[in-house]
This record gives sequence, structure tokens and C-alpha cells, in this order.
Amino acid sequence: MERQLLFFDIDGTLLSEKTHQVPQSAIDALKQAQANGHLIFINTGRPYASLGKEIKAIPHDGLICGCGTYIEYHQQLLLHQTIDDQTVSMVIKQLKQCHVYGLLEGKEGVYYDPCNTHPHVKKIQEGYFNQGLDTSKTWDDTNIHFDKMTIWHNEQSDFNTFLKAMMPKFEFIERANNFGEFVPHGYSKATAIQYLMNHFDIPLEHTYSFGDSTNDLAMLCFTGHSIGMKNSHPEVLNKVEFITKDVDDDGIAYALKHFHLI
Repeated sequence: MERQLLFFDIDGTLLSEKTHQVPQSAIDALKQAQANGHLIFINTGRPYASLGKEIKAIPHDGLICGCGTYIEYHQQLLLHQTIDDQTVSMVIKQLKQCHVYGLLEGKEGVYYDPCNTHPHVKKIQEGYFNQGLDTSKTWDDTNIHFDKMTIWHNEQSDFNTFLKAMMPKFEFIERANNFGEFVPHGYSKATAIQYLMNHFDIPLEHTYSFGDSTNDLAMLCFTGHSIGMKNSHPEVLNKVEFITKDVDDDGIAYALKHFHLI
């Protein structure tokens, strides 16, 4: 079989949201796919700074982080798009004025509002801290570098004003009614796949993507073959070629066998 490019989301796809671990069956399946000559890429909305040791230990040939703003292959940096200083200042000003809660996410770190009161932001910060990741960076730092951002809003937020201010620079991916991601225009999980197709001279029909949430739709609608986890968002289930089993029910191995990749 010719070499294929395989792209995997992390949360809810490779990583169980019940156990917060990668099932051994998925690890074994990825290793077998590599042994069969295929290239494995983690393709995540998480920034590089949020990848703990457990994630980096997943068998892979390369990483796509921050919804396509960062690409590396065998630990060699191929692409990194970060936000310019003027836009950084504008974003922080609008976050504060519009009472929007967020994480500014980049290669070197994640920046937190030092006055944050949102429970989801607190939960994420505590989770990263418990994983041994740096959670000391804040919006008040003098040298901030981020690639994309994740935001939450509530009844105290003026989200419409914030969204309007962001539109010239960012695309908004709505994850839930009060939760989403802002990614620079021209970057997505799909643009990263196109970059790697060109880099390796591999055609579209030899690409596979695996995901479960709305921020996976760009890659799932782009690749030659698309696989949704059984636990996926309904919009994902309506768009993919194949629905595999839940991540906790050996869904990754099941899908790779279905497509004769292992």
C-alpha cells in the first residue's frame, strides 16, 4: 500500500474524555500504521505549549497545533504563524472592555487573565498546572506571543461587539453557544494538511482525518477520507465518510482496520 497521511485530533478522538488517557489499543494501532509506512500527524486546536508529556508520547511523525498555525515534522519546525504585537494589544483591550473570558494560546505559553472569574478557564488552568505545564503567563506580561485564542462569554459579555472587532483578523469557530475559537484568517486544520500534502507530494486521496468536534470540520471536509468518532458532535456525524466506535471502545484501531491501514 502506498504511503498515506493520517491526521488525528486529540481531545475526544485520541484522548478519552472519560479517562483522560489514550487507550492502549489506539497507541498500538498508530505504531502499526507507522510500521506500514504511513505518516501520523496529531492535528489539534491546542497550542504547542499545551501539549504535555502524555500527548507528546503518542506515536506520531509530526504535530499540527493551534488549528494549523504551527507545523513540525520529526521535531523540525516547518511553519509557525503568530499574532503581531499591534493585534495582541487590540485583542487584550477588547477582551477586557467586552468582558469576554479567554486563553491566548501560543508556542511558548498560554496567557491567562489574572482577574479571571470564569469556571471553565479556571478548570483548564488547574488542569494544565497539574500536568506540569507553565500557567504563570498572564495578559499583563510585557512580551506576549500567541497564535490563536479560545474564548467564553456569558450574559455579562458584549460578545457581538467583540466578534465584530475580531472579524478583520480572525475566523471564529463556534464550539457551543458561549464557547469558541478565533484563528487567524488563512489558517486551519485543513490548510496545514494542504501544506503537508505539498511538502511530501502526496495526493488528496491518500489523506485521512479523524475527529469529533466542530473545530475538526475543516480537516474532515477536506481530506480524501474522513472518520468521525461515535461520540462526535452531530454536525461531524453528518459530514464524515465513516463513523467509527467511541474512543474508549477501541474506535481508532477499528477505523484503521476498516480502511486497511493496519
